[in-house]
Amino acid sequence: MGIFERYLSVWIAICITTGVILGIIYPPLFELIAKLEVAHVNVVVAVFIWVMIYPMMVQVDFSTIKEVGKNPQGLVLTLVINWLVKPFSMAALGWLFFEGFFAGFVSPETAQEYIAGMILLGVAPCTAMVFVWSQLTKGDANYTLVQVSVNDIIMIFAFAPIAGLLLGVSDIHVPWITLFISVVLYVLLPLVAGILTRKKLNSSGRNEVKITELLSKLKPFSIMGLLATVVLLFGFQANTIIEQPVNIVLIAIPLILQTYGIFIIAYSIALKLKLKHNIAAPACLISTSNFFELAVAVAISLFGLHSGAALATVVGVLVEVSVMLSLVVIINKTKHWFN
Repeated sequence: MGIFERYLSVWIAICITTGVILGIIYPPLFELIAKLEVAHVNVVVAVFIWVMIYPMMVQVDFSTIKEVGKNPQGLVLTLVINWLVKPFSMAALGWLFFEGFFAGFVSPETAQEYIAGMILLGVAPCTAMVFVWSQLTKGDANYTLVQVSVNDIIMIFAFAPIAGLLLGVSDIHVPWITLFISVVLYVLLPLVAGILTRKKLNSSGRNEVKITELLSKLKPFSIMGLLATVVLLFGFQANTIIEQPVNIVLIAIPLILQTYGIFIIAYSIALKLKLKHNIAAPACLISTSNFFELAVAVAISLFGLHSGAALATVVGVLVEVSVMLSLVVIINKTKHWFN
């Protein structure tokens, strides 16, 4: 695990601070960036998101899908949790906390936006960072690749309908055209670009070497894209954060509960199914983590750069990495449970 992945929460915290400071000092700069939109998509943020997502999609090898039949139980566990449990549990926690416990701390409009951001996080299963988590738990690398590949295919078709359903149930207006455009822009097109890149590199006869070299070159740009996006988002939210800093904590609480709760469910089922540890580990971690890059991009497209939904998805980045590292420790210390 590189220094960036290991201390991602620290870098995110630094970018949050930087964004807030810049947002207070240079508000005209962020107002100018906010105006650079095409069809409700902010051009600057879209570029940064693409820079983040493209290297992730290059890692996905769809030729591994033929291996699905070798360990179907782990894959079924991941798919059930990702698409039939996690989106709905995230929405339920959002309703419980922001329409119940925290109703007196935030306005109804702000509460709805926070719930929307949480829902978008819950509907986006992890794509990139799960390779890191799997490696740290000595998970089966090929099986991890199979799970990510299958989830990416399902995400193309399931993300928009499930997100739209849960947002609608939450009485949140769903601009369907924008939602579908976001899926095409941030899932389908990067995925196609990744497939074409792998195909091009495979023709060289040194596919894995070439792909590794390319990813090594792209990684710094991916990191800069993520950090720049965080700076921008918190720059846009600077005044809100200064006036209501407790809101960051309010958002973090249900997100933390969701992450640990989903892990407990998935890990318990993996034990019950008597999965091998190197299959159970990545299966549970994929089930637990989120594709926060996609959630951030869609939240911005649907609700705007200044929205509570965008803020909630970025808080998800800050929370997830620390929690996932703690889950890696738990998985490694309980390896003997699977023997």
